[in-house]
Amino acid sequence: MAGPGIHQFQNLTMQQVLAPQLQQSLQILQAPALELRNIVQQELQTNPVLEEEIDTFEAEERSADDSEFQEEFERLAKLDEEWRDYMAQNVSYSSRNLEDEERRQFFFDSIASQETLQQHLWEQLNTSDVPELQRKAVELIIGNIDELGFLQTSLEDISNNTGHPLEELQEMLNLIQTFHPVGVGARDLRECLLIQLRRLGKEGSLEYQIVEQHLEDLGRKRLPEVARRLGVTVEQVQRAANFISTLDPKPGQIFTPDPNSYVLPDVSVDKVGEDYAVSLNGDQVPHLRISKTYKDLMTTGRNGTDVRDYIREKIRSGKFLIKSIHQRQQTILNIANEIVTRQHEFLENGTAFLKPLTMAQIAETVGVHETTVSRAISGKYMATPQGVFEMKYFFTPGYQTAGGVSLSNTSVKESISELVRNEDTRNPLSDKEIVEILSDRGIPIARRTVAKYRAELNILPSNLRKQY
Repeated sequence: MAGPGIHQFQNLTMQQVLAPQLQQSLQILQAPALELRNIVQQELQTNPVLEEEIDTFEAEERSADDSEFQEEFERLAKLDEEWRDYMAQNVSYSSRNLEDEERRQFFFDSIASQETLQQHLWEQLNTSDVPELQRKAVELIIGNIDELGFLQTSLEDISNNTGHPLEELQEMLNLIQTFHPVGVGARDLRECLLIQLRRLGKEGSLEYQIVEQHLEDLGRKRLPEVARRLGVTVEQVQRAANFISTLDPKPGQIFTPDPNSYVLPDVSVDKVGEDYAVSLNGDQVPHLRISKTYKDLMTTGRNGTDVRDYIREKIRSGKFLIKSIHQRQQTILNIANEIVTRQHEFLENGTAFLKPLTMAQIAETVGVHETTVSRAISGKYMATPQGVFEMKYFFTPGYQTAGGVSLSNTSVKESISELVRNEDTRNPLSDKEIVEILSDRGIPIARRTVAKYRAELNILPSNLRKQY
C-alpha cells in the first residue's frame, strides 16, 4: 500500500511543479498581441539568456537542439485536461498576480494619453478672467462633473461641505456652462439640451418649449399630446423633435477614450484571386532566441555547479517561453484558417451571410480541445475585407431555414435591422409583423426572440419609432 501512495504523491508533486509553466503557457495563449508584446519584454528583462532576433525564428531553435524540451512540453500538454478547471480559476484576468498587474500597467502606460474632460475644462478656466478667490469654487464644481459632462453633486451639498456661498457657486456654474463642449455642467438632460438651444439662439422657440415643458412626453413619443398642449400641429412637433435629436445628450463623451482605437488585429485576411490568405500580425511580438554566449558558458568547465544549474534553468525556461509563443501563433493561425474556410460567404457578401459556427466544430477540425479554442480567440481581433471583428464574433448558433440553409443569429439580427431601416416611419413594423416577414422568407422565429434581438440591437418598440 505504501508504494501506490508514494507514487501518487510524486505525481502530485510533479504536477504542482509544472503548474506555473502551464499557467504561463495558457496566459501567452490568451494574451492579445499588444499584451503579449509586453509579457515578452518583461521576460527579456528577467531572463538573461533570452535575446531578441532581428529576423524571424531561426530553424535551429526548433530542431534537434529542441528535442529535450519538446518531450517536456508534450508531457505538460497531457496535463492540460486534468488542470483545466484549476487553471480557469488561477489564470483568469480577473485575478492577476502582482507580476501580471505590472505587465498590464506597462501596457497601459505605453498608450498615448488622451486629454480628459476635466483637463479640458481646467485649460479653459486658466484662460478665463476668474478672480483667485472664486477660482477654488470653479475647481470644486469641475471636480464634481462626471465623464459625460453632468454635475453629479448639487450646489447645496457643495456649499454645505465647503462653506462656499451658494450664490457664488451658482455664478461659477453659469461660467462653466459657457465652456466647451456645449452643454457641459448641466444637472440633468433637460438643462443640458436647453443650454445647447440657448447657444444656438433658439431660446423661446418651439424646440425650447418642448424641451422645457414636455421632455418626458417627447421621450415617450407622445407627439399628438405635445401638439395639443402647445396649440401646434403634429407635423410641427415632429420637425422640432427631429432638430432636438441632433443635440448632444452626453457632451462630455467626446473625451471618453474609445477602447476600439487601441485594437490591434492578431490576424489579417486578404483576398488573393478567388481565395483568401490568412496571416498573423507578428510584428508586435519580438522574436526570441537563446543567447549563444550562455550556450557557450554551459560547454566550458570553468563554471561551478551553481552557475551551470542557474544557466541550465534559465535556458530551459527560455525555451519553454519560445515554444509557448510559437504554439500560440500556430494555434491562432490554424483557427483563423478554419474560420475563413467556413465563413467564405461572409467574407464575400457581409454579415447577412454569416454561418452558424461553434467552438467544438473548430476544435475537432484543428485537433485541440474546445477550451483551447476559447482561450486562443479571447480578446483577439481579425481584420477582414468586411472590417475588423473580434474573433468570437464568428462563433454563433443559428437557424435552419425552410429551404435547409443555415443562418447565424447575427444574420437574423441583420435582417431585423434591415427591415427596421427600410420601414415606413409613419407606420413602423411591429414585432408580430417582423415575425411574419421573416417566416415568409423561410426563417422560423418566435415573437419573443424578435423582441430580444431588437433590444440587443437598441431598436425601440414600434410605438416609439413612429414619426408624423
